[in-house]
Amino acid sequence: MAKPSDLQAAPAVPDALLGEIADHVHGYRIRDRASIDAARLCLFDTLACALEALDHPECVRLLGPVVPGTVVPDGARLPGTAFVLDPAKATFDLGAMIRWLDYNDACNGMLTMHPSDGLASVLMLGDHLSRRAVSTGKAPLTMADLLDAAVRVYEIQGALCAANDWRAHGMDQTMLVQAAVAPVLAKLLGGTREQVFNAASHAFVESTLSAIRHAPNIGSRKNWACARASEGAVRIAMMVMAGEDGYPWVLSAPELGFHAARFGGTPLRLDAPLGEAVIGRCMFKLLPAGMHGQTAGECAFLLHPEVAPRLDEVERIELRCHRSLARIMDKPGVLRNAADRDHCVQYIVALGLMHGRLAPSDYSDAFAADPRIDALRAKMVLAEEPRYTEGFFDPVRRTSANSVQVFFRDGTSTARIEREYPLGHPERRSEAVPALRAKFAHALRRLPPAARERLLALYDDPRAIDAMPVHAFIDLLVEVR
Repeated sequence: MAKPSDLQAAPAVPDALLGEIADHVHGYRIRDRASIDAARLCLFDTLACALEALDHPECVRLLGPVVPGTVVPDGARLPGTAFVLDPAKATFDLGAMIRWLDYNDACNGMLTMHPSDGLASVLMLGDHLSRRAVSTGKAPLTMADLLDAAVRVYEIQGALCAANDWRAHGMDQTMLVQAAVAPVLAKLLGGTREQVFNAASHAFVESTLSAIRHAPNIGSRKNWACARASEGAVRIAMMVMAGEDGYPWVLSAPELGFHAARFGGTPLRLDAPLGEAVIGRCMFKLLPAGMHGQTAGECAFLLHPEVAPRLDEVERIELRCHRSLARIMDKPGVLRNAADRDHCVQYIVALGLMHGRLAPSDYSDAFAADPRIDALRAKMVLAEEPRYTEGFFDPVRRTSANSVQVFFRDGTSTARIEREYPLGHPERRSEAVPALRAKFAHALRRLPPAARERLLALYDDPRAIDAMPVHAFIDLLVEVR
């Protein structure tokens, strides 16, 4: 145990990791136009996920001002609603919408996280700053400014996710969101390198238990936990800009610092120098389900025409998977709610075999009451395939392979259908692009025709959207019928 004198002594040099984050946010210049193009695709996909969540009352009840009737000058406008909110509450609300259906993009590493969780704060603070600039006679922020910020948010989260085993220490991915978002927002607010550093340091003070995402504690908090982290990041950034000090040795302090007190004494590290690689390797979801189960769902869809007419004849269903899916999505027992179901590979495969598709509404209690679903789940046998696990953890390939094969009572069987990469993986990007546009177009159904047409035109015109003031873009998304 460290002596009191050791605990009180300040090292000569602040924590290097915080310095790397601050240098990246404050000084790094985006070099590859493809990174901005990827950020734009992520932006539209994230908004599609958010708008789809407005069909779900459990999400909608969380939205709106803390005190009804609150008026916020130059407030952020919440997409898909008539709410005008302070940027922190707007960030929480949009963050909850983005994550509610588990439909937003993901990035694999030692932990799988969803970097677009951080876009809620970038969009809502950006909207507020843009409106405030206009009201004071200054130039507004443009969407190009926010896309630049998005690349940095993705990069920091992805680099921290890839090399550190957060789950082994019982910690949720919310810390990754806050660590990426707080410094980026401080820069967006005009912060110095020191202020960006201070914002990053605050992000490591609090942590959330990953128990909220795993049995027996699964509930809807997993849908808004990262929204709360993003909301907190807005507050941190604003407080730092108002003069709040940072914590230069919050990671390395003996006994009481993050490494010693929360990470078993193991220093955090980055998998590579911070740049702009993560935004290009993120995976989009074309199925509203846990990322690890996307290929299993695709396999089930392909088997649907052969299996659906013979559901009563099914004897067993063999699922072969990678280790992370087995650890996170193997749930043979009772499923208590929608949050439980969208991370159950057996449920996803059952619906795929039965219906040949999967929709957000398929996780409702009413839909899940179909007795055929649990009957099929009871016939599933899951086993790890070592080569799938190897591919999943390969830092170059980052596969997410699964396979499904159905056996019938008469001794016949389907072929074993295997998918190595999900549709949203970079390896299948050209195949996914039309599907991503269709996903966005479908989510716009609640908007007036003129707004839908303008947004789809912007989707196809990168230069136009990049030059657009942030508040003008958001205004298109709040023109609700």
